[in-house]
Amino acid sequence: MTAVLATAALLLTAGCSSGGGTGGTGGGDGAASRPASSPATSGGATPGPPPAKGTVKVAATLTKDLKSPWGLASLPDGDLLVSSRDEGTITRVDATNGRKTGIGSVPGVAPAGEGGLMGLAVSPSFASDHLVYAYFTTASDNRIARMLYDEKKPAGQQLGAPDTVLRGIPKGIVHNGGRIAFGPDKMLYAGTGETGDTGLAQDKDSLGGKILRMTPDGQPVHGNPWADSVVYSYGHRNVQGLAWDSRKRLWAAEFGQNTWDELNLVEPGKNYGWPEVEGKGGRSGFVDPVAQWRTDEASPSGIAYAKGSIWMAGLRGERLWRIPLAGAEPSADPQSFLRGEYGRLRTVLPVGGAGGGSAVWLVTSETDTRGTPEAGDDRILRLEVE
Repeated sequence: MTAVLATAALLLTAGCSSGGGTGGTGGGDGAASRPASSPATSGGATPGPPPAKGTVKVAATLTKDLKSPWGLASLPDGDLLVSSRDEGTITRVDATNGRKTGIGSVPGVAPAGEGGLMGLAVSPSFASDHLVYAYFTTASDNRIARMLYDEKKPAGQQLGAPDTVLRGIPKGIVHNGGRIAFGPDKMLYAGTGETGDTGLAQDKDSLGGKILRMTPDGQPVHGNPWADSVVYSYGHRNVQGLAWDSRKRLWAAEFGQNTWDELNLVEPGKNYGWPEVEGKGGRSGFVDPVAQWRTDEASPSGIAYAKGSIWMAGLRGERLWRIPLAGAEPSADPQSFLRGEYGRLRTVLPVGGAGGGSAVWLVTSETDTRGTPEAGDDRILRLEVE
């Protein structure tokens, strides 16, 4: 697989997660584009649309003083694992009282720019195999590894040696992707970036600028679009948000460059346009996003599905977006919350796992070198959503 590093000049590229953004009052509608049609995939009965207007209530600040938090995953008992991108560590957070316990460091992490220890996922068979998966940047590439989590060992020494399941994902100073998640099919999905080398997104022999689908052992899944390949979809710029709705359809959030950030309904083998198209181009052969935002309103990282809507964290936009779904497109205009109240927002995760629950965890991202941290940053918030 091809691996090409981004040059220093690409640091000047606009529209990635480095944007500063300005604050403002929370709530209210944003100027997000109305949806375009996108083919629906099969899976279950069609639920009724959620209300056009939703609500968000900050129920609690679970914990504070996290350093460069990025990935978030739920353990079977509800406690959380959170990664520190720049410190290369994983911390367990008690979901009831917020108590933090370091469980260990991931050897080989080489943080720089937008790279480091990023996405986390807990094995669907965690009760029996006790495996935690991580997406991280090394000196040579981005890779996905799994580690045994032994809670019986002393704090800080509970992670086993990384067992690499996939290597060779291109790395760069920017656009490293980094989100991983197990889907309803119990396969492992990963969102990657094109490292600023735009040609990688259209190169199906490269792992950069893609959504990948693999077995828990890192092997191509039977039924993937291309034989002997983990590539699931291509033409992506920098995917950091992955979530499935109640119909088991995959949604992905993607950073635009200068004009449009995207929310996509992802289907296997489809081309999502980058760098030929940014946002809704209406061009044959490319899939248009379901919704789009100006980059200063979003710069989206994590997404989650809850209460019939996609909830999308904005870094540069410093707000949480609600996108109510009906079929393959939003049922109403996207709505923004918490604008400027907590700064940059990195990760959203349903409380209690994927599904239609009424609460989500939200991770802020003020200590990632692009924010303006205040006392207590960074935080994990519990939100009641509708």
